[in-house]
Amino acid sequence: MSRHKFKVGQLVDFAPARPGVPISGRPYEVIRLLPVEAGEFLYRVKSRSETFERVAKESELSRREPA
Repeated sequence: MSRHKFKVGQLVDFAPARPGVPISGRPYEVIRLLPVEAGEFLYRVKSRSETFERVAKESELSRREPA
């Protein structure tokens, strides 16, 4: 069985596949691992610059490179 690519607490870049969804360009922290939906792992992520959390598909996330 496959596993989530990212871990809770990891910083990631978020590039939503949905047009018109604004993103901050800042790192997002993985808050929670969610189950598979439509064959793809989901994550709950949050940017420190936002007051809310987002749900992201694994394909919308990438490993954040150190600055």
